[in-house]
Amino acid sequence: MSIRVDESLTFSRIFRFWSPLALTWLLMAVEGPLLAALIARMADPVTNLAAFGVAYAFALVAEAPVIMLMSAATALCRDAESYRRLRIFTLLLSGGVTLLLVLLLVPQVFTLVIERWVGLPCQIAGPTRQALFWLLPWPGAIGLRRFYQGVLIADGRTRRVTVGTLARVGLMALSGFLLAGTEMLSGAAAGGLALSAGVVAEMLVALRLTRPSVRRLLRLAGEAETPDFRAILRFYLPLAMTPLIGLSIQPVVTFFLGRGQNAIESLAVLPVLYGLTFIFRALGLSYQEAAIALVGRKMEHRREAGRFALALGGACVGLLGLIALTPLADLWLRGVSGLAPELARFARWPLGLMVLLPGLTVWITWQRSLLVLAKRTTPVSIATAVEAAAILLLLTLLIPRMPWPGISIAALALTAGRFLAIFYLMPYCRRRSLPS
Repeated sequence: MSIRVDESLTFSRIFRFWSPLALTWLLMAVEGPLLAALIARMADPVTNLAAFGVAYAFALVAEAPVIMLMSAATALCRDAESYRRLRIFTLLLSGGVTLLLVLLLVPQVFTLVIERWVGLPCQIAGPTRQALFWLLPWPGAIGLRRFYQGVLIADGRTRRVTVGTLARVGLMALSGFLLAGTEMLSGAAAGGLALSAGVVAEMLVALRLTRPSVRRLLRLAGEAETPDFRAILRFYLPLAMTPLIGLSIQPVVTFFLGRGQNAIESLAVLPVLYGLTFIFRALGLSYQEAAIALVGRKMEHRREAGRFALALGGACVGLLGLIALTPLADLWLRGVSGLAPELARFARWPLGLMVLLPGLTVWITWQRSLLVLAKRTTPVSIATAVEAAAILLLLTLLIPRMPWPGISIAALALTAGRFLAIFYLMPYCRRRSLPS
């Protein structure tokens, strides 16, 4: 069902518009664990899991510049000319990030970056290169599908976004199971091929499903304020920097955990805590494009969409708190995640410290959506830099000095950093600071 943004907004309408996007994020969250489980059951699992992890990390860096194309398309694709210009921009950007990944695979460059700078041993470097080869279509396909999905969201067709993601996860799982069963490729290479197959399928489905929306756009005459390529670049560059800066946080946290108290236990529970909190943070992340589409070009629905964001943030905090602060924590940590009893006890305190993170994620994505609509994107990347700097500073100061487990300090730093980023954006998001 298509919901047009000029309709009066109620909670139920917003929920119907947003829920397919939330489901899309939750579906994507199963990719990593599923592929890791398949690779773990293939030959030489330790080497191939390590190689796939390294290759996937580099693929994420290559993907980072195109992640925000969905938000850009949702905000900017208003008529035929804006659609054409942003499509050309998307093609150039997607081609550029693909060429960067190709450059990394040049033997001399790969040896310099992966073996010398990163310091991977030879037995892991080989499978890593194989996985990166099969991941070559990944960043470009991601860029194109996010552009087309943004067009769908701007046209109110959010359920079609979920159809594409179902195709992605389904083909990825099918490819993974077939490759794991036949062992035609190494585990790392099979993981890379399965991921690329799924994303290319999603891109093709999005291209097909977006045709009615594109036809509607092509019938609309251009507006006086249609951005040229220079304006698109000024608008998008800060957005592209935001995920690049954000991606730097996780390796920094891992680095400090290895040097803090209870290092082994902290590193062991980190992915479990990230995984659980991401389920609820994903609900907030998925609201960004929904808010961009629903608030209205003149912010006419800001109050209604803001109230929904407040309710969503409260629900996310409440649901995570219901797990983290009750006996359900043991059920999740031991029963679902498979942690030993002592590790489950160790993880409960940092999990409690991370309870607010999903609500803060909703808050900051709401702020970002307002700024994207107002075409004031520079504060978005600066806020992410403030968050990363605060986390780095807190870890630097507290890890060597405090007798607390490293994971507890990291949980505190992640929460405090997000608070500071939100605080930085507050003046920019006040009603009098945004166009009406």
